[in-house]
Amino acid sequence: MISTQFLLTALVVVIAPGTGVIYTLAMGLGQGRQAAIWAAVGGTFGIVPHLAAATLGLAAVLHTSALLFNVVKFAGVAYLLYLAWQALRSGGALSVTADHRKQNGIAIARRGALINILNPKLSVFFLALLPPFLSGNPATASLEMALLGAVFMLLTFLVFVLYGVFAAKARDLLLGSAAVMRWLNRGFAAIFVALAGRLALERA
Repeated sequence: MISTQFLLTALVVVIAPGTGVIYTLAMGLGQGRQAAIWAAVGGTFGIVPHLAAATLGLAAVLHTSALLFNVVKFAGVAYLLYLAWQALRSGGALSVTADHRKQNGIAIARRGALINILNPKLSVFFLALLPPFLSGNPATASLEMALLGAVFMLLTFLVFVLYGVFAAKARDLLLGSAAVMRWLNRGFAAIFVALAGRLALERA
């Protein structure tokens, strides 16, 4: 069940830079290691509803209901555009600045969780990813799905933390220039806008 193939597949998926990784990098660059860890916590727990949906079969309902899928999708699009604005706005939650301002850790984690919660494709993704690695015993299928999901979450957290710590280490090197900070904020804003556009084009 928890095979080398599953671990390698999950690791490749987690390492690929997605919205959660971009958010964690932004928090690491903007506020340092502790903020990045909170972002990783939020991004990891944002996976839980999708794993639960895949385990309980609700992901199939979401996949077949165009209305429900689009409601969640466009809520996610709006949230990503909000994060883009927060990256551009002076003093915004995601703006990269030289000062060592600290935000509430729970607020950082909540934003990270919402990024994943409001992405309906994750439920469908887990519905496709996990079943091929099950033993085939219907009596233990739900337990096995939960265990595979827990391993996936652990890998997600560890990789996100590594990304965030790297960003925090790079912070002092990059934030000595106002021009660099300005372009970092514009870059993060552009990425979140692009991610919002990609999500908007997703189909159930």
